[in-house]
Amino acid sequence: MKNVYFISVPIIVGIILGIYVTSNLVSDSINDQSLLTNTQLMKNGSPEMGLANAPISIVEFGDYQCTFCYKFHDETMKKINDKYIETENVNFIYKDFPLNGGQSILASEASYCAQKQNKFWEYHNTLYDNWGGENTGWITENVLLGFARDVELNLDDFSQCLENSEFRQKVLDNEQFGREVGINATPSFLIFNDNELYRIVGAQPFEKFEQAFQKLRNS
Repeated sequence: MKNVYFISVPIIVGIILGIYVTSNLVSDSINDQSLLTNTQLMKNGSPEMGLANAPISIVEFGDYQCTFCYKFHDETMKKINDKYIETENVNFIYKDFPLNGGQSILASEASYCAQKQNKFWEYHNTLYDNWGGENTGWITENVLLGFARDVELNLDDFSQCLENSEFRQKVLDNEQFGREVGINATPSFLIFNDNELYRIVGAQPFEKFEQAFQKLRNS
């Protein structure tokens, strides 16, 4: 999506309950601010990329068919990974927000079937590396099976997982959670530490993320 906003939300640390938003700047539609705790933001998504206790976390809400999600993956994610994730300054979680419907849901389901074989990120990257547009029909069970073959998954286990829709509810739950915290476009990013949270929307340049990281390091 082209519309972009970049805002800061102050948060405080609760020793047991996690981090809580003390302002309603993220979205007027968020009635339960406890949804924006560290625990709630991180749970139910992808495996964590990077150091678990890194000082800054990113949660991306994405759709495997989304044009601007692809642009982020293609143009910005590698820079973030090389400079911040690999150096243990940032960790990263992906959550599903399948705005483009059934094919996007199926692709997300496939990524978690790959996760069962400890290859979520390999499969996730393969989906974006082979992106074929929005609602063009490129996501099919046969194509997803081909990607599973490319990343050397057990094809029988993968196929059974996909056919049984083992992770459909997980994908739908992630989408619902996103809506509850004000996500309405992809890609959307929540970037936070124990004191502050920023929201970035759209395929923004690397420098925009660096700006958020710098602010969080100083908070």
